[in-house]
Amino acid sequence: MPQKVDVSHKTIIFIALFILSLWIIYLIRDLLIILFVAVIFVSALSPLVNFFIKLKLPKVLSIGLTYVIIISVLAGFLVSIIPPLVEQSNRLIVSSPPLVSQFFNGINIDKTLLSSELTALSKNLFSITLSVFDNLLAIIFLLVLTFYMLLEKDNLESRLASLFRNKEERARRSIVKIEEKLGAWVQGQLILSLLVGTMSYIGLTILNIPYALPLALIAGVMEVIPVIGPIISAIPAIFIALTISPLLSIIVAALYLIIQQLENSLIVPQVMNRAVGLNPLIVILAIAIGSRLLGISGALLAVPIAVVFQIIAAEIIEGEKV
Repeated sequence: MPQKVDVSHKTIIFIALFILSLWIIYLIRDLLIILFVAVIFVSALSPLVNFFIKLKLPKVLSIGLTYVIIISVLAGFLVSIIPPLVEQSNRLIVSSPPLVSQFFNGINIDKTLLSSELTALSKNLFSITLSVFDNLLAIIFLLVLTFYMLLEKDNLESRLASLFRNKEERARRSIVKIEEKLGAWVQGQLILSLLVGTMSYIGLTILNIPYALPLALIAGVMEVIPVIGPIISAIPAIFIALTISPLLSIIVAALYLIIQQLENSLIVPQVMNRAVGLNPLIVILAIAIGSRLLGISGALLAVPIAVVFQIIAAEIIEGEKV
């Protein structure tokens, strides 16, 4: 005789609330990603803010000075690199039509199809403009959110630690560790971009590829996007080399492949291991899992998320041993 299973109304309510919570999290996933990025920015900027606070400056002024310094450093870097970058980019733009015609020389292109594709592209310009505007608003929101989180950092840490009642001190220690590791991850990511950009510039210069500086800058910036970023950055360099000679394009492709392999198997794991203390195998697996779950944003945030989980897991294990 089958046993009768009684399900209480509390269980039904709990399951319903759990499903509703998952649905809400899914709906606001973009906001949660921005919030997590703001936490990373707070972790990266906190040491400089704390330095100014130790100099007896008001907290608001310390945060403002930190923003000014970061923006000034970025502006100084851009000012130093923009003149040669603009010169080479202008030469690339001016020479693009001959390069395209040379590349497609002898290839029959359906002009009707090309015209329809251009028409479709023009119709999508409005949606592209809206997308750029949305991204700009997201960046402004991120900067403002980071500012206020830096301003309320101590209160936020205290309130978060107080949720753990008797383990408040351990929770506070864990929060500090997470902040330190996330800040180190930002430093590691900057080092990666600098290394990849520098290697690309040296390799392209040795091969005498035109427009080496903008191509190397693209490689350094696209390094922020794991997996697909290096592939995208290689396309314009291979295309330009192909207009010179097919053999040279193969060599350039091999150069980018070597840099990518060094990056994936040596540079990324070692830099991130020193920066955040993660095992290289965990770094590779985290990036693979993150890209599968959330695409580019998941791959980009995989390492800091793994850092958070590692610290939390270590605290739980240590708590069980006590």
